[in-house]
Amino acid sequence: MKATHFNLTAKDGLPLFVRKWVDESKATKAILQIAHGMGEHSARYDDFAGFMAKNGFVVYANDHRGHGETARTDSELGFFDEQDGWNKVVEDVYLLSLESKKTDPGLPLFLLGHSMGSFIARDLISKYSADYQGVVLSGTTGDPGAIAVVGTLIGKLLAALQGKTHKNKFLHNTAFGKFNAPFKPNRTDFDWLSRDEQVVDKYAADPKCGMTMSIGFILDLTGGISYINSPEAFNGTGIDLPILMISGQEDPVSEGGKGVKEVYEKYITRGVKDLEIKLYDQCRHEILNELNKEEVYEDVLNWMSRRLGVQA
Repeated sequence: MKATHFNLTAKDGLPLFVRKWVDESKATKAILQIAHGMGEHSARYDDFAGFMAKNGFVVYANDHRGHGETARTDSELGFFDEQDGWNKVVEDVYLLSLESKKTDPGLPLFLLGHSMGSFIARDLISKYSADYQGVVLSGTTGDPGAIAVVGTLIGKLLAALQGKTHKNKFLHNTAFGKFNAPFKPNRTDFDWLSRDEQVVDKYAADPKCGMTMSIGFILDLTGGISYINSPEAFNGTGIDLPILMISGQEDPVSEGGKGVKEVYEKYITRGVKDLEIKLYDQCRHEILNELNKEEVYEDVLNWMSRRLGVQA
């Protein structure tokens, strides 16, 4: 299995760091593009990407703006852009979709988004459904309601006082601090990610993971979440696009699957013809990094293989 990386130039000139995995000994049957979550980076998907590559997929994943190797300095970690940050990140991911299809012409393209990456994926399929053979939404959730409205108002006030690049710990903790509460007594600040303590400890030790997010980022994120949960976004999604929704039964981001079911019902109402949902018992937020990750890997592979009409 061969893992490489390259830079892809975004529309505004920003170099986007991209990883690519391919097993050149295997016949290639499709492309899989991964959109990672908040406060992490594409290298954390190396094991899963390697598994998919060994099963005939060419895998691509970029580090989003303000994340991983795309963040040129530590000060850029946790910040998208001064203006229109959310839409720029979404378009960055779409740019890689187009680039991957150009590099590997004729291959069907699947998209897997985890957490914030699932929000990006949902934004993309509301506009570009026809470009994808299927989409996997991992660890997604629904409309947070009044909490997001209040958070946005506080964020705008703090942005006016401190600037969008400022990392306000109060705002960050208000937005994300509650995720660890269901797992008290907490061993770390990140127990909510996975039951696998090695995964959690590696995440906690990684300087490019778990950082305090900027005020601007939080405003961009809440704006993006507002859009993807709007009737416009659901109505824009193509009904012929296969969608698989997977999450942990103990995932605090979706309130134990409640938010996932909410999104599932809205896609049902939209009329999506090929829609599946699976909640994994006892699993937390990062099901691709859980104790039973091999089960999740196989489920994703089998689902995509069925959409290709081939054996896994």
